[in-house]
Amino acid sequence: MGDKPVITLLARPGRKRRVAIVTAISLAIGGSMFAAPASAQSLTDRFKSLFGGKSDDPAQATPTPATPPDGEPDMNCPPVSIRAGASTYAVAEPGKQPVGNDLRFQAVITKTARDCHRTGGDITARVGIQGRVIAGPAGNPPTVEIPMRVAVVQGGVSEKTIATKVYRTTVTMDETGSVPFSLVAEDLVYPAPAGAVGDSYIFYIGFDPQALTPEPKPKAPPRKKKQAAPPPPPS
Repeated sequence: MGDKPVITLLARPGRKRRVAIVTAISLAIGGSMFAAPASAQSLTDRFKSLFGGKSDDPAQATPTPATPPDGEPDMNCPPVSIRAGASTYAVAEPGKQPVGNDLRFQAVITKTARDCHRTGGDITARVGIQGRVIAGPAGNPPTVEIPMRVAVVQGGVSEKTIATKVYRTTVTMDETGSVPFSLVAEDLVYPAPAGAVGDSYIFYIGFDPQALTPEPKPKAPPRKKKQAAPPPPPS
């Protein structure tokens, strides 16, 4: 379905038309998940393709999306799970704990989505994350930087990390003190698992405050001491 049918329907009022409009838009959004490459879509379009245009719903597991035309028919796109202990990101004034009146803001995850595309021996995943930043009693900062980690993990008795990457997004706060945020991890690439191994794969997501700490600069190697020249041989 293209844009023109949707625009034409919007121009005709009426209760039955409004039902048709909702159905048409839902089908247009749902069917556009693989309609255009990510590079050709705006951030809003990419979120509509992943989330169906909705926001601020409770986070939940997402069903496996339809297989793209040029993908493997039996490719399994792992479910998204929020890592235990990483579902919230709370920040306090320096030197204080992020509780009670010392809390500056807190970010939470409200919704997740994903899709996968196989090219040769690799899978490229898009993992979408929506959430909300809420100001605390200690103040409403003008901007908040949100650090997220997305990982592909092979579950089991001993979990194995297949790929992991950090993503950041900056949220501009307003006078309401409650602002939604969104992030799409579009370049997570990992080797396609063999056979049924992919059934145990999981996309783990969560806040990673350590990602905001600059990595320490590597220490310069110690300089070698110049060795004294050997004494001349006796004459």
